[in-house]
Amino acid sequence: MEIPILHEDNHLLVVEKPVNVPVQADRSQDEDLLNLLKQDIKERYQKPGNVYLALVHRLDRPVGGAMVFAKTSKAASRLSDQIRRNAVTKQYLAVVRGLPSKKFARLEDFLVKDRQENIVRTASEKEEKAKKAVLDYQVLETSGNLSLVKINLHTGRPHQIRVQFASRGLPLYGDQKYGAKRNKAGQQIALWSHCIGFDHPVKKEETYCDSIPPNQYPWNLWEAI
Repeated sequence: MEIPILHEDNHLLVVEKPVNVPVQADRSQDEDLLNLLKQDIKERYQKPGNVYLALVHRLDRPVGGAMVFAKTSKAASRLSDQIRRNAVTKQYLAVVRGLPSKKFARLEDFLVKDRQENIVRTASEKEEKAKKAVLDYQVLETSGNLSLVKINLHTGRPHQIRVQFASRGLPLYGDQKYGAKRNKAGQQIALWSHCIGFDHPVKKEETYCDSIPPNQYPWNLWEAI
């Protein structure tokens, strides 16, 4: 499996995650991105022992795009701290079914995850284990009953983008979990990690890495891409 490298130095590895690959080992026992990258580093640099590579954030299995890993424990600690402080820029592109009522808007909800069923739902602020979820979006283009939106994610809740849009009658194209009534089986979810930005954990420089969705439907509908 070829995994495009967007940026690499002694401290970081930023790659373009392939769709439908888990970021770490799970019950499926399918090859996971973390171990694939460790194997690749071991081979490219002919490392004799174990390779250190830390997962500092996650993408849902069906989602592709930019993702950063830490190659040292110092980088892992500092990047994790930035993520906890919401100091990391996480920008996504998504295709939603329907036309949002506003071209620019902020969505704020409280979400609860059912870990046993792996389902997230909106909830009351007072509900136990409810966590606040915030994102901003901009509608870039529309085509028929589909809209291309750019999303700035301010909190990293599980399935956040998918649930917040679906709860407003705007399920993501291809989302089988939260848009099953409007999507056909086999359609690939149109959600892409477009840009990730952070302060380099060692060099202290602003670092941004972009990834462009594949040239296939529905991404190829849009001039903006």
